[in-house]
Amino acid sequence: MKNLVLLFLLVFWFSCAQEKEAIAGKTEFQKQINAEYKDATTSPLKARDLKTFEGLDFFKFDSTFVVKATLKRTPDSKWFNMKTTTSRVSPERVFGILTFKISGSKYKLNVYQGKDIMKREGYEDYLFLPFLDNTNGEGSYGGGRYIDLRIPEGDRITIDFNSAYNPYCAYNDKYSCPIVPRVNYLDLDVKAGVKAFKKH
Repeated sequence: MKNLVLLFLLVFWFSCAQEKEAIAGKTEFQKQINAEYKDATTSPLKARDLKTFEGLDFFKFDSTFVVKATLKRTPDSKWFNMKTTTSRVSPERVFGILTFKISGSKYKLNVYQGKDIMKREGYEDYLFLPFLDNTNGEGSYGGGRYIDLRIPEGDRITIDFNSAYNPYCAYNDKYSCPIVPRVNYLDLDVKAGVKAFKKH
């Protein structure tokens, strides 16, 4: 009988421990980014913030901000040095122009291709979508946010603003982050994706 009670207590303790260690998040993106930030080997957080980190703050998932965009490629665009938060520059080019609608209004954003990152294995088709919107400094990070995309086969691409995330320098000033070009400003409240980081 004692053995059964002991076994029950062990099972209960392990199940509680597993629940406690569960990664926070309601969507796959939220769980994935929280897992990355919780892991000391991949987290951009400062050591003091990592100690108390339980999960990032997110806007509630909103399907309004999952849009089908038309991609107009710009194959003749020239490489330029995108400024960053440090003296480093990031060689980029405008890969194309994305046109889409949100709540009936039409918007467009430049999507960029990085000269350095495209040489890395697994990132040959990577596209970088930085943007600014009216929530910057009022719920989301003041410097804007980023979205990761991949080159589509055709001229249609899905943009999910619910997967918008902050640059690493929003958490730790040791990082060098591309500054969002002003041309990529959206005149609306993009209440989707990661919110501004509350430091502890």
